[in-house]
Amino acid sequence: MAEQQLVYSSKINKIRSFALILIFAGILLMYGGILSKKIGWLMLTFFILGVIFVLLSCVVYLWIGTLSMKAVPIICPNCEKPTKMLGRVDACMHCKQPLTLDKDLEGKEFDEKYNTRRYKREAAKKNSDEK
Repeated sequence: MAEQQLVYSSKINKIRSFALILIFAGILLMYGGILSKKIGWLMLTFFILGVIFVLLSCVVYLWIGTLSMKAVPIICPNCEKPTKMLGRVDACMHCKQPLTLDKDLEGKEFDEKYNTRRYKREAAKKNSDEK
């Protein structure tokens, strides 16, 4: 039986997908407002929630845009296309190849916990204890 290979996703793409879902949810809520136009307070509630979702998605897009400008641009060794990395480990935006720029993590199993502050503190403490 063949092993199932995990498919990873780029952090930038995950956040962009979340913002797109917020837009669609907002539009669907506003559409629900149109369908409930006979009940005034329900229609207004749906419209207000829909507008809030769309505005929240704009904030998320602005935030990921600023993060994307800070991301490290690299060339993926697998597909040889330019991609951006956030954190110590990330996945290629095109081929989903796990990537790292940290020499200590090369050869290790891909895990997103390597990006957490807790892992960084534990690794720094371990390195200082070894010295």
